[in-house]
Amino acid sequence: MSQIGEFIIALIVLLGALLGALSAFGLIRLPDVYMRSHAATKSATLGVLLILAGAFLYFTFYLEHVSAKLLLGIIFVFITGPVAGHLNGRAAYRSGVSMWDKSVHDDLKPALKRERERMRESQAVDSSKAGVNEES
Repeated sequence: MSQIGEFIIALIVLLGALLGALSAFGLIRLPDVYMRSHAATKSATLGVLLILAGAFLYFTFYLEHVSAKLLLGIIFVFITGPVAGHLNGRAAYRSGVSMWDKSVHDDLKPALKRERERMRESQAVDSSKAGVNEES
């Protein structure tokens, strides 16, 4: 039983390392910042989570020590990795970084256009209220 558990833990850690390598390959080979962000957030986050899970399982079953630090690390990476990737992509899009030439659909363009129109309308309402307040 002990060798089977060690083999499973080693397999989990190896799979995490392979996903990390795949993420690095994606960061090098993919054509634009949006696809690179996808590679960095999806596979790198999953790879790190698998490595941390393997370490947690090893400490729990073989050293009989439940590591709160590893659990917190797993939760932290699970939450912050995708959020950071989303914010990087959003910042790139809003700053005008162009998509890959062969991209066929831009889902964010109509939503961003509606948001900009709402901002203009609210600024116009705010400026008209300021003008009314000044006349009073």
